[in-house]
Amino acid sequence: MNAVPPFRHRLLRRRRRAVGSRAVGSRAVGSRAVGSRAVGLIAAAVAGALLLSSCTLLAPSKEAAPSISSAAPENLVGTPAELNSYYTQSVTWNGCEKSFECTTVKVPLDYAAPQGKSISLALIRLAATGEKQGSLLVNPGGPGASGYNMVRDGGKTYFSAKLRGAYDVVGFDPRGVQRSSPVQCVDDATQDKERQESFDLDTDAGLAGYEAEHKADTAQCEAKSGGVLPYIDTESSAKDMDVIRAVLNDKKLNYMGFSYGTKLGATYAGLFPHNVGRFSLDGALDPSLTDADITMGQAAGFEQAIHSWAAHCLQDAKCPVSGTPEQAVQQIRDLNASYVDNPQKTKDGRLVTAEEFTGALAFAMYSTDLWDPLESALTTAFKGDSNAILTLADYSADRDASGHYTTNTAAAFTAINCLDYPMETNVAAMRSQSQELQKVSPTFGKMLGYSGLTCKDWPAPVVDKPAKVTADGAGPILVIGTTRDPATPYQWAQSLSAQLSSGVLVTWDGDGHTAYGRANDCLTNAVDGYFVDGKVPADKTRC
Repeated sequence: MNAVPPFRHRLLRRRRRAVGSRAVGSRAVGSRAVGSRAVGLIAAAVAGALLLSSCTLLAPSKEAAPSISSAAPENLVGTPAELNSYYTQSVTWNGCEKSFECTTVKVPLDYAAPQGKSISLALIRLAATGEKQGSLLVNPGGPGASGYNMVRDGGKTYFSAKLRGAYDVVGFDPRGVQRSSPVQCVDDATQDKERQESFDLDTDAGLAGYEAEHKADTAQCEAKSGGVLPYIDTESSAKDMDVIRAVLNDKKLNYMGFSYGTKLGATYAGLFPHNVGRFSLDGALDPSLTDADITMGQAAGFEQAIHSWAAHCLQDAKCPVSGTPEQAVQQIRDLNASYVDNPQKTKDGRLVTAEEFTGALAFAMYSTDLWDPLESALTTAFKGDSNAILTLADYSADRDASGHYTTNTAAAFTAINCLDYPMETNVAAMRSQSQELQKVSPTFGKMLGYSGLTCKDWPAPVVDKPAKVTADGAGPILVIGTTRDPATPYQWAQSLSAQLSSGVLVTWDGDGHTAYGRANDCLTNAVDGYFVDGKVPADKTRC
């Protein structure tokens, strides 16, 4: 995402599948890409000196005077009467995080019963540096990644000077995420413990062990967050975005979504096509795909990515693998296999299991800026030192040096996906899919199967289902695809742009997850020209 991405999408592990952040699962093998600051930290960590800080909300800045906003009448056309109080609310923006402004926006917990309980969403904005054209709402992916963190940590470097000159850049934590009625499940110690465990789900014993563990974790989610679990689906978050649009005093919503954020944006466009302003959906997730479709697509995508990494590494005389790219990847698989029976102890006493090793590999596929750190980590791993591998895995999991997990992305990822996707839970069917995944991706496939177990005992029922979005009546919507994107394969951008009535496909020929902020000038200029100058790129523009 700029020369380096500021946010990652998470790698999808069995417990947290990544669609598209740092989950399509960055943290899932779901926040989406990794930013320049983050990559610098990771590189330092591989050298042995990483320090990650937790994300905390700072006290309001004394020098910034509060500003009050409420929706103007022209921004409320078509608003349901029962939601009028939400659309017309006044909010106060206070200085925060040294040079930003923050506020909270109230939305109904349940849109089917808007007179009932409400929840508050946390927003942060970076003021436009020039003549303001409006607000630009952004979402980094996940599901479960924090838009607040994205703007706070990368807003001044990730988005171009031209874009920041014309728009207030606004990030928000969607419902269920970090500062917005967050889903809470297991504590830090339990997360550490579970990351040390391995289950071979292709065996009955492994399946039973994993199911028992996950059932216990689910009970914790229900005990701590049961009141919000049924209401944090993607459609509800898209409806929240329209309330935010009105509160920001924008007649139309301008939006930049990455990875899962493209599904959120497409859902909004389907619900409110006439409120769509300038939209960019980068690292596209086709909303018509099933859970099984997504998993199979990612399996192929990450396998392609590790071969691209190997070809790059082999050009370096210090590369720890050798031969052809396929031979090099097989050497990595062989190393990974050794962790199955012999997890490696690290300097803090924790173990690197085969699952952690695979997660670190997958995380590094999100950005080419992580390719050299991965090379360094593998160099030491082949010598029996797995500390740098664990550092990559910790960063992907949002674990800081003190052992604290600084976000709730893993919990939110699960909670949102369990509402959005009907999943296969038949053991025979899951085992058949696992075998197919391992054929498609010998490196990552074994880690991607059995995703249905995640939601098998979930206390809230599925409320959404995969469906095409046409958004008839919306203005031009940019759909951006990266040709060798591992988490949201390029074909998904092609299919989303085709199903949207006003979709415009823009392609970056590159590696890694998403494009804007990390691609070339051709891509940046195409996106900036659209948002700032109103110049729509030609469909099928290629950069």
